[in-house]
Amino acid sequence: MYETITYRIENGVAWLSLNRPDKLNAFTSQMNKEIQKAVKQSSHSHEVRAIVITGEGRAFCSGQDLADVDDSMNLGQMLRDDYGPMMKEIARCVKPIIAAVNGVAAGAGFSLALACDFRLVSEKASFLNAFVNIGLIPDSGNLYYLSRIVGHAKALELSVLGQKVPAAEAEKMGLATKVIAVEDWNEQVTAFAENIASRPTKAIGLIKRYLEASYHLSFEEYLKEEAEGQRIAGLTKDYVEGVTAFTEKRKAQFIGE
Repeated sequence: MYETITYRIENGVAWLSLNRPDKLNAFTSQMNKEIQKAVKQSSHSHEVRAIVITGEGRAFCSGQDLADVDDSMNLGQMLRDDYGPMMKEIARCVKPIIAAVNGVAAGAGFSLALACDFRLVSEKASFLNAFVNIGLIPDSGNLYYLSRIVGHAKALELSVLGQKVPAAEAEKMGLATKVIAVEDWNEQVTAFAENIASRPTKAIGLIKRYLEASYHLSFEEYLKEEAEGQRIAGLTKDYVEGVTAFTEKRKAQFIGE
């Protein structure tokens, strides 16, 4: 089904791995489209309650494969045709998405990690806003997400200086949800993903929706939207289970519905 990524579902988690390790998982148009397709597939699957995006080999993603770019290309059109649709699919996904950053995340690979809801980072990994080093601006939603995560000043600094950010520094500035030792990588990423997948999926989707809405609405408008969101959450089976488990003093067993 896929040529540039691998895809599997296990214990409620969809594992999406960029699979061009010999090219440090650099993006091609086909990879953009396959990521978009896999995220959409996961969004519509009742079996999937969380998504992990990671890379095969020693890199997460090194950004655009420059072998596919020449001087005559309209880079804006490439963004509109390939990266834009992929990033929009990720943004509209109501299920939690975890970037398991196993190695360098540079350029649009950094953008991909930023677009995810959580970033688990190997102690050997790093982030790099490499665009300025070839005379370009950060794209694929990079500045949109980066400024929200680290603030305006730090986003400008990372983008203009184009310096590598190691895992420990990324954790200090809020880029990394958690830094994980290499020897514990598979175990801890799996445990984190399965923990997220065991939580009330519809409530998480609503949290994502209204957190984003908070950037665009007045406080009065937000309170109206919030009330509607709580009405929806209150109709889920997981809400009933959560309240029942609380009264029975046991751990809730959510089913994502």
